[in-house]
Amino acid sequence: MTVKIGVVGSINLDLVASGAPLPAPGETVTGAHFAQHPGGKGANQALAARRLGADVVMVGCVGDDTLAEPALALLRAEGVDVSGVMFEVGVPTGVALIAVSPEGENQITVASGANGQVSENDAMNLPMCDAVLCQLEVPLQAVIAAMTAEVERGLFAVNLAPAIEVPDSLLRLTDLLIVNEIEAAFYGDALHAGKGMVALTLGGDGAVLYRSGVEVVRIGAFDVSVVDTTGAGDTFCGALVLALAEGQGEADALRFASAAAALAVTKPGAQPSLPRREAVEALLAKG
Repeated sequence: MTVKIGVVGSINLDLVASGAPLPAPGETVTGAHFAQHPGGKGANQALAARRLGADVVMVGCVGDDTLAEPALALLRAEGVDVSGVMFEVGVPTGVALIAVSPEGENQITVASGANGQVSENDAMNLPMCDAVLCQLEVPLQAVIAAMTAEVERGLFAVNLAPAIEVPDSLLRLTDLLIVNEIEAAFYGDALHAGKGMVALTLGGDGAVLYRSGVEVVRIGAFDVSVVDTTGAGDTFCGALVLALAEGQGEADALRFASAAAALAVTKPGAQPSLPRREAVEALLAKG
């Protein structure tokens, strides 16, 4: 059975300069190569789940400018339901300025634009889903509204990125919180105040899943060649929520998400690098 996942989140156009060293404050570097890709944490996670086999409906907001359609292009092409995406008049589409080093590390600056217009009503209008996934690149009120609508219906997950102050109720009532090491340090012990799961990504050291503050399973990183880490965390989020919504066990779900994230770093760009299910299953089969 195909699961249905709702995503409330950001939609950006990524402007990427790759191949030059990351600049220090005040420094200018040259020699980079430019590319433009659809992005935004919400859109990335929606497309990741779609490519891995879910039916996905996206709630978000873009501007009425020339960047809106390129930002939505891959979502439309891959069959993500974008009927819940609003076009806000007089507001620019969100943009991410991304620098990628020759080693694949990145620096990202986001101009949120229309993402700031996602409303509580938008989030409440999500159809019935097996799981709902949010991030923190849209107004917090929209995330809380999505939680209120989903808490009695299915899995509710939040990628706590970027790290900002949130109500204790969001941390306590969310079924799955997903963080990296920086975000985990920001939230501290409050992450484990509820009875849900917490997934912690550790980059090259793999990932860990906790329940009620107790480590449940730990997975090492897959050995792959790193080209660009942009989008790897979003791939992990979409894959983990999909796997859990499908009923995979915690260890299998974490392994599936880790494999998907590993494949995402082997290609440049965020959405262009998101893997398909066959590739993930092939990597898992290799062990």
